[in-house]
Amino acid sequence: METLKKATISLYFLLAIFSFSGSSRSILHQPHPQPLESSKINNTQNAGSCSYTVTIKTSCSSPAYTRDYISIAFGDAYGNQVYVPRIDDPSSRAFERCSTDRYDLKGPCTYQICYVYLYRSGYDGWKVDKVTISSYSSKSVTFNYNSKIPNDVWFGFNFCSGRQAVESTAAM
Repeated sequence: METLKKATISLYFLLAIFSFSGSSRSILHQPHPQPLESSKINNTQNAGSCSYTVTIKTSCSSPAYTRDYISIAFGDAYGNQVYVPRIDDPSSRAFERCSTDRYDLKGPCTYQICYVYLYRSGYDGWKVDKVTISSYSSKSVTFNYNSKIPNDVWFGFNFCSGRQAVESTAAM
């Protein structure tokens, strides 16, 4: 009887966790972002017909602003990748401390987004709180960075099964 009570309580606890997660998928207990193990992201042009909304929240402990070059790459476990070589625009005051910036991007269609990498090149520095990616073809997913982005390194998360998704599309 005691075992049944414990199992029931555990089940209710898990249901409560999933019900609070809402429609946006955020990986619980995410590890810290890591540098991309391969040398480069596939930097081919995004000739695609799918739309994505990328929301990037800059940390309140980031420098007041950044003039650094910022790039993003994200995709699914099947090698479909969206790559934007310059998402920044210093004249638009993007990526200021405590700000949230939204980008409407076009690129190849993907299945469920399971990785994201950011690239920063410059001297100002930049600390990202989180990145949320949504599209019509997959659930919204949030990657919690809460981390400074190192200079001249692709830095982020890969929750695809194995690491083959990004590495198979990486240009050597």
